[in-house]
Amino acid sequence: MAEKIISESKYLLVLIGLLILTVTTYGAARVDLGRLNFIVAMLIAGSKAVLVALFFMHARYSERLTRVVIGTGLSWLAILMSLVLVDYATRHQL
Repeated sequence: MAEKIISESKYLLVLIGLLILTVTTYGAARVDLGRLNFIVAMLIAGSKAVLVALFFMHARYSERLTRVVIGTGLSWLAILMSLVLVDYATRHQL
């Protein structure tokens, strides 16, 4: 399969987006949101991971099998994270 050529301007826009999200991460860390700090940090980190995977790892323009493998990996990660969080939430404090 021929590789799709991505323009430099698109890479520049993704870079600017990543830089904005990095500054947003710093700003969110400086603000005390209580229990929402973790959620906000994970949403920002997830957004950055999606940008990197789609454009720098070329997942956006890849074949269907690659997308299935990525989706399967993310599903497995979600299962493992949910099991860890359930375990953590059901432990008793000493």
